[in-house]
Amino acid sequence: MSWQAYIDTSLVGPGNIDKAVICDSAGSAIWASSAGFTVSDAERKAIADSFNDRSEPKGVIANGIKISGEKYMTIEASDDALKAKKGKEGIVAYKTTQALLIGHHNADGQTTVAFNDVATLGEYLKKMGY
Repeated sequence: MSWQAYIDTSLVGPGNIDKAVICDSAGSAIWASSAGFTVSDAERKAIADSFNDRSEPKGVIANGIKISGEKYMTIEASDDALKAKKGKEGIVAYKTTQALLIGHHNADGQTTVAFNDVATLGEYLKKMGY
């Protein structure tokens, strides 16, 4: 399956995420994305770097993240996952060995449900060596 097919089928397809991007785990190269979903190099890198942040609290918890220039408050961050909210909208991210999956859900979606879709694909990619 192509990277774009993962976006279209596994992330956006179920309807819990309205747009997504898949890039390398450092956040430097986009492999596939939803049309119109712009996540800058700096925004992707900030999320990727958060997974290696060992400070307490993590910088993304204290400062939030930006996606498409909009600030989201991080509600949960671990060594391989991130959840952030702006009002009722949300961002979910999951890091595999080689990839970083970032998804957005609109105000009608739920962050936990959107995160489950991203984590399910992330776990599959880990099993496939990515």
